[in-house]
Amino acid sequence: MRTAWKVLTLTGCSVALLAGAAGADPEPPPTAVTLADGTMQGRVTIRTGRATEVVVRTITIPPGGTTGWHYHPGRLIGVVRSGTLTRYEADCRPRVYPVGSALVEPSGPREVHLGRNLGRTPVVLVVTYLDPVGAPLAVPVANPGCPVS
Repeated sequence: MRTAWKVLTLTGCSVALLAGAAGADPEPPPTAVTLADGTMQGRVTIRTGRATEVVVRTITIPPGGTTGWHYHPGRLIGVVRSGTLTRYEADCRPRVYPVGSALVEPSGPREVHLGRNLGRTPVVLVVTYLDPVGAPLAVPVANPGCPVS
């Protein structure tokens, strides 16, 4: 009889605990906000080979604005959230990135480029930098001889 009483008591406590847990407010689920969503053509491989600092920024280029000629010490992945980005490399040819485009910019002083907003609305980029720890995000350089600045 004592054994049966212990079993009933333990069962009753377990049911009460489960009922209390079921009635408790559930933990709120995590939330997420998509800053930008873009598509990139081709395969992407990124290797750093050293300690890497990750920085995420929103960059806004007003109509008629420019980033100035520069290069990045590390890699950069960007998505055009609004507007149309026109990008020039040292070969001076324009490459156009409309809304929803994604791009990877190579690193190093031989990879100079310039971003321009030739449109009437701001270009908004969401950019993730993968830089060597302590390096600047961009290094300004002189125009490599292109007719655009």
